[in-house]
Amino acid sequence: MTRKQPIAVSIILVNYNGSEVLPDCLNSIKKLIDIPAYEIIVVDNASSDGSLELIVENFPEVSLIRQATNRGFGAGNNAGAKVANGEFLLLLNTDTIVISNILPHLIELMQADLQVGIIGPKLLNPDGTLQISVSPALGIKGEYQARRLHRDYQNISQKNLIEQKFQEIQEVDIVVGAACFMRSSLFHKLGGFDENFFMYFEESDLCQRAQYQGYKIIYTPHVSLIHLKGYSIQKAANIMAIEYRRSQIYYYQKHRPFWENILLRIYLFYKFFGEFITTTNPNSLKIIILLFTVKKSTIQTPMSN
Repeated sequence: MTRKQPIAVSIILVNYNGSEVLPDCLNSIKKLIDIPAYEIIVVDNASSDGSLELIVENFPEVSLIRQATNRGFGAGNNAGAKVANGEFLLLLNTDTIVISNILPHLIELMQADLQVGIIGPKLLNPDGTLQISVSPALGIKGEYQARRLHRDYQNISQKNLIEQKFQEIQEVDIVVGAACFMRSSLFHKLGGFDENFFMYFEESDLCQRAQYQGYKIIYTPHVSLIHLKGYSIQKAANIMAIEYRRSQIYYYQKHRPFWENILLRIYLFYKFFGEFITTTNPNSLKIIILLFTVKKSTIQTPMSN
């Protein structure tokens, strides 16, 4: 009797009504990922668009986890990680498309330095241009720097300089969660994603907590994926705008000093109070209410195999 080969990488995708993009993602993985042993886990967050039937009929090799409700991106990944058998985890958005066999390079980078905890590959827009996928540590200064970087990248005179900046492997503060490669042992050690983040800031929080433990966050441009960016968010833009602010406030409470929390709340109050007065947009009022209701939580989901 031959022994079953250990799983090297568990690829986890969290799906919510992604039937339009999920087949391309899964087909690209099947076509291009080539290592001795890996598994694909799809966590479905109570989709209603036929995603489940699509997976069952067309991708029988996928391990499917069915969630009774949509508990968010972080909770979905946590559910997938609980059943994952891989030494490493590759967390992928369903709106990504693999364009090469990215895993050997990611595994090699991880094995070369035990202090590397999380790696983000290069992300591309559908037209092949660079998609900025890293961020400085979040806070008043960090958010300003991140927004300036994205704004400058829209400027043709700055674009080439920024692209040159991301031509080398480098240590960064945050990599976006659209494609995130990490040690399974570290994910479990950190308790996975903080499920108080439904969407937004959860990968920033995970990267920050990994750094607290002494691990490095690495960006590599030597392998890349296409990211359609914002597919699921576009379907519920108003709800997600509110969720962004709720997660932002919670992140500041969890990681930033008191004075930054006060500055953020003052800024958001005047921004959205002005919008509500001039437009009577109910979303602006909801964000104002968040300023007085979002409270820091110490709840952390324990991970177990």
